[in-house]
Amino acid sequence: MRKPQAIVLTISDSASRGERTDLSGPAARAELERLGCEVVSVVIVSDDLGRIREALLARSESDAVDLIVTTGGTGLAPRDVTPEATLEVIEKGVPGLPELIRMEGVKSNPRAALSRAVAGIRKKTLIINLPGSVRGVQESLAALAPVLGHALEVASGNTVRCGG
Repeated sequence: MRKPQAIVLTISDSASRGERTDLSGPAARAELERLGCEVVSVVIVSDDLGRIREALLARSESDAVDLIVTTGGTGLAPRDVTPEATLEVIEKGVPGLPELIRMEGVKSNPRAALSRAVAGIRKKTLIINLPGSVRGVQESLAALAPVLGHALEVASGNTVRCGG
């Protein structure tokens, strides 16, 4: 049994320009590692539909990547286009994962209901949109922990160890 290979994409104009420090990407890395994933990279991408799509496509080409999580760009602001980019890339939707994240998230923050996050599979890679805040990332991955390992195993066809 091997550790699933994961990539974190932080979607943020200001972090991509170096105007603010990315906190949600490192938080996602820490939580994924705690769950048993091997995070092979954390990348910052601007809130641009084409760049997000390209980053997702490039990183889901390899069968070695089991999971891509994005942080940020899932809200209602005009530049929040992460779900649209993800929908252009995935081949099969997995709506229950963002539903679970929103359902758990509203327990501590009613604004979690405003998230437009999506999840799905491209080739053998599971892609999940997470909120852009550290707390949102932590709570979302905690909500996914009981099902993440099974989801990765079924999607990738590999025996992996991750989650609760």
